[in-house]
Amino acid sequence: MVETYIPKFLDEALEIVSKRDSLLFAGGSDLMIKNKSWTGDLNITKPTVFIADIPELKEIFIEDNTLYIGACATIDEIMESDIVPRYVKDVVETMASPAIRNTATLGGNICNSSPVADSLPLLYASESSLVLEKKGSSRIVDIADFITSPGRNIIEGDEILTKIILPLNNFNKILFKKVGTRNSIALAKLSFMGMADVDENNNEIKDIRLSFGAVAPTIVKNKHIEQEIISYKKLDEEKISTIINKYASLIVPITDQRSDKEYRKEVALRLLESFLKSLC
Repeated sequence: MVETYIPKFLDEALEIVSKRDSLLFAGGSDLMIKNKSWTGDLNITKPTVFIADIPELKEIFIEDNTLYIGACATIDEIMESDIVPRYVKDVVETMASPAIRNTATLGGNICNSSPVADSLPLLYASESSLVLEKKGSSRIVDIADFITSPGRNIIEGDEILTKIILPLNNFNKILFKKVGTRNSIALAKLSFMGMADVDENNNEIKDIRLSFGAVAPTIVKNKHIEQEIISYKKLDEEKISTIINKYASLIVPITDQRSDKEYRKEVALRLLESFLKSLC
């Protein structure tokens, strides 16, 4: 029989994982799939630590123009929060079904580290960071440094992802598109997040963030190209074409049961083009 632990507080959970090679379990929507055997039975052999109800992991608050989301806050709780910006809710409400959103957590979506994860284009575009805690210490890592390849990240066995830190910048042009068979429930064929701060007086681009999901081993976001766009200040057809060509070399999707690589690349670049033209 698998050992199970249900700590009431974060310190207690950190103590357990510091001593045991454990499996952290919150909503379980991804873990249940990953640990299911061909017979349909769950194949979990490690001691399991249930962390879904730890109060410190469910807090949502804003401080210094930064949104903090507890790793075990459910998608429903994020959607229902009065302080979470609309553009964040627009992204998370595309995740899974209403029943799953009631238990699935943002931290779980991140730690599953899939390139098709619905939350990741938003988190990459926002240049979010993560708080990883272990007994006696903690560290903050950029989301882009956390995920290393499909399904893999740098969290250590004695660490718990406790908070997501999302800076709230003044973007006045935002476009999120999840391309799939259905807006929610289905996994994305690809996704795009465009965020820009455009001066309303002279129409100059002051800041821009662009990210693509499900078109490469990890989320595609390139700071150098974004800085180049900002240096342009204003876009025209020639500059937009240059930008698209640069992203075309970064977008390297695969063909799988959901879509083929040609379709993914073409649609991703068309979404990019549409967003850039909206800034002209």
